[in-house]
Amino acid sequence: MLLKLYEKNNNPQDLQEIVAILNDGGLIIYPTDTMYAIGCHGLKERAIERICKIKEIDPRKNNLSIICYDLSSISEYAKVDNNTFKLMKRNLPGPFTFILNGTNRLPKIFRNRKEVGIRMPDNNIIREIARLLDAPIMTTTLPQEANEEIEYATNPELIDEKFGDLVDLVIDGGIGGIEPSTVVNCVDGEAEIVRQGKGWLEEA
Repeated sequence: MLLKLYEKNNNPQDLQEIVAILNDGGLIIYPTDTMYAIGCHGLKERAIERICKIKEIDPRKNNLSIICYDLSSISEYAKVDNNTFKLMKRNLPGPFTFILNGTNRLPKIFRNRKEVGIRMPDNNIIREIARLLDAPIMTTTLPQEANEEIEYATNPELIDEKFGDLVDLVIDGGIGGIEPSTVVNCVDGEAEIVRQGKGWLEEA
């Protein structure tokens, strides 16, 4: 199912329907401030396992990421020291993934790795969904095949054509980007850029 949404003034019923899908353990595809992503309720282990299967990733070896609505909800799921908090406050919402030590509020599937990627995209659609869900959204970019036309990662209608059978809903938020987020490792309290992407980090 393809559902058109906008940066603001969306039908509250549409948003509640998406929240219901996530609460039921469903998968959705949605826009972020970087690329289109696939996600689920971040506290529902079976849904997370389904996404890992689609992406062919092993959660014991790969960091998993969650989208949080705001900075206070981040501190429920990740350990944030003062310096990291200031750094995140200066750069979020924005195209960054901050790698932090996770807390025990996350499901066991995250605790295999002890670390969690934190996203707070500058995209009102997915942030509003996270706010209404009142829970983190486990998130990962769409799987892409080598030499595949870029439109299958950026055009919602083609994304729906390719992935529609694997997920419960594709949100059409317009044409998506092609640059990934910038990954910043803050596990040791020092910010280290491990992948330069769309975001340029402003030091606190």
